[in-house]
Amino acid sequence: MSASAEMPYFIKPSLNLDTEAKKAAYEQAVVAIDANLEGETDRILKMATINSVLKTYLPYYYWAGFYVVKNGRLSVGPYQGTLGCLHIEFGRGVCGRAAREQKTQLVGDVHALAQGSEHIACDPNSASEIVVPVLDGKGELIAVYDVDSTQINSFDALDQFYLEKIMERHFRREALD
Repeated sequence: MSASAEMPYFIKPSLNLDTEAKKAAYEQAVVAIDANLEGETDRILKMATINSVLKTYLPYYYWAGFYVVKNGRLSVGPYQGTLGCLHIEFGRGVCGRAAREQKTQLVGDVHALAQGSEHIACDPNSASEIVVPVLDGKGELIAVYDVDSTQINSFDALDQFYLEKIMERHFRREALD
């Protein structure tokens, strides 16, 4: 895939938040997500809603989306942002590593990674990334949630805490209720 470094006119560059502002934004987003998804069981609707709400509340989210497990690899699902990679093999890039290890991946500077193996550059404007595995009620991997920022070091343990909590609540725990 060939990508231009020019920022698309419809996407704003990321704006990092300090810890307190980030926590407040996540708290508001969690309330909005929970209210909108109460009683919802359709995975695609959940994914689309989570993307929309998080991208609305968190100004450092440049690209946010789900890669769903399909035919033994990750395929792009609901997302917001520039064009995403269509398919990612398990183990390739940050998303593939998160899928293979079923462990959240935090990357402060994606350009420091080996391109093509440790990181797949779907959009050269991305500078940092977090990828969270999404498990169903049986503990099986159904997707990964990928968020990119145009700023380095946008993501930290606070992002990991809230994103893991959201994924647990709406994909794993709700299925067990």
